[in-house]
Amino acid sequence: MERSYDVQNISSSGYTFILTGGEEDFDVSLSLKQSATGIIRLNMKLQSDEPRIPGAMELTWQLPIIDVFACWHPGFYRNKRLRVDWESGFRSKATSSAPVCVLYGFQGNNKMTFAFSDALNLVELKAGIHEEASNFLCSVKLFQDLSSPIQSYEATLHIDTRDIPYEESLADVQRWWSTLPGYEPSPVPDTAKLPMYATWYSFHQQLSAEAVERQCEIAKAMGCESVIVDDGWQTADNARGYAYCGDWDVFEGKIPDMRAHVDRIHKIGMKFLLWYSVPFVGKHSNVWLKFENKLLGKIEDLGAGVLDPRFPDVREYIIGTYEKALRDWDLDGFKLDFVDSFNLTLASNIEGRDYESVPEAVDRLLSDVMSRLRAIKPDIMIEFRQSYIGPLMRKYGNMFRAMDCPNDALENRSRTLDVRLLAGDTAVHADPLMWNPEEPTENAALQFVNTLFAVPQVSVLLDQLPESHLRMLRFWLSFWREKREVLQDGRLTAKHPELVYPLVTASGDDEAITAVYADIVANPGSRIPKTWFIVNGTLNDRIVIELEESMGERNVVIRDCQGQVTSTYKSVFAMGLHPIAIPPAGIAVFEA
Repeated sequence: MERSYDVQNISSSGYTFILTGGEEDFDVSLSLKQSATGIIRLNMKLQSDEPRIPGAMELTWQLPIIDVFACWHPGFYRNKRLRVDWESGFRSKATSSAPVCVLYGFQGNNKMTFAFSDALNLVELKAGIHEEASNFLCSVKLFQDLSSPIQSYEATLHIDTRDIPYEESLADVQRWWSTLPGYEPSPVPDTAKLPMYATWYSFHQQLSAEAVERQCEIAKAMGCESVIVDDGWQTADNARGYAYCGDWDVFEGKIPDMRAHVDRIHKIGMKFLLWYSVPFVGKHSNVWLKFENKLLGKIEDLGAGVLDPRFPDVREYIIGTYEKALRDWDLDGFKLDFVDSFNLTLASNIEGRDYESVPEAVDRLLSDVMSRLRAIKPDIMIEFRQSYIGPLMRKYGNMFRAMDCPNDALENRSRTLDVRLLAGDTAVHADPLMWNPEEPTENAALQFVNTLFAVPQVSVLLDQLPESHLRMLRFWLSFWREKREVLQDGRLTAKHPELVYPLVTASGDDEAITAVYADIVANPGSRIPKTWFIVNGTLNDRIVIELEESMGERNVVIRDCQGQVTSTYKSVFAMGLHPIAIPPAGIAVFEA
């Protein structure tokens, strides 16, 4: 169907989709396709005879609130509550969050998952309770801040109402996104899926080559394969600001010879990733005068401006900086930070831009970063952190890390699992693990155990840990590496997001690993694997399992958080409840 402007309706399977807003100079068409399994795809097209700004548009529909218990969105973090229709929705763009929302029931069953194909531009999704009818008013808002004209636009709304686990509906969304033109994920080097040492919480900006190398020697022996050298290498300033960034010269007072430093890390046997702030140019940098009129805005609190990637020389400067560092220092990867700061807040009439759209310019910049760095080193690693974890970010990088949550095991669990559910094959890393060296060993172990289903990063001064902490870390890193194929590539079930995922299982063909993070009963379901690991993610001294059928005779080995065997026995496990004595942050294995 085709009409211009104002209101358009189209219906399917009891849903009426209403498109409102826009400019009358655009012809708009809507079309629907529905699969036999219950997936609806609504395609919308806009066309004008010349480039214009289309004006804000909104696509709406309703869903009766029946068996809907909570709402999952990648930007919600711990809060999975239902919203009301007068609240704001969930905003996403290429470098922030992702356009997807799941309404699910108490058992984790999908009631409606809706996602949008345009992950580049700013899009706002919402599912808000309409009190008068006990319905959800669902919507997708477009072009709310579009400042560059377009002549055509096409996008698709994906709606999944199948009665399947919410994890499966999200997995199908990420697979759908990855098939869209321009959304193909980058390959992931195997090293990106192995434990790493990170300098940020250990040193912050007060690092030195010698101190980093000392930590790497210990970390390598414990199972870490790479080091991420974070902010601080480029400046004498340790005040955490960005007024001095932009030149990206090594501060020799900390690292006298970067290439020699990288070579020594390589000799230890580790890969080397280096931190850069992509958009920021500091007011005290040498290049400030060159770029001060080519900014999207200024952030006075940081003492920095945000570079405008719509200028080709800005993009070339950024990419050329990384290429030179890669060649000169033999780096293995980059931690590219703050890409969600490319926001237009400062009007400029400076000529020389080859893009009008900021999102399109950012896409060009980050796509070229990956392609040009891969041309130099095909197995290059590029890490981005939450909330830049959307489908286009999988093209720009191959490692996603949880948003900063130092010393917060619960938040790290929540954030890593939120990212995992949408990341597909992209490596998902925990925020670097840190804890007080005077913590009881079991408490320190919970930092690791809560991020078991993500690649671990460690950021403590290893030579200042007590021996019991080192034994704990050595044990859990060894277990993680041994079981990483199941932990990373197995089928992931993460129960009750609204309760911060208290029960999580990764399953392979013949084994499964279940982590229990609360005082709840663990039920493996009807399919009990030959080898079943149960991790006690609490400080209790037992876990209760419930079997829907007998799992027969099993050999049982119990270990504490340092890997010491505390019990071995053989027992028949009939259908029903079974309390299992597992030390805090310890693990049990049941083998047929």
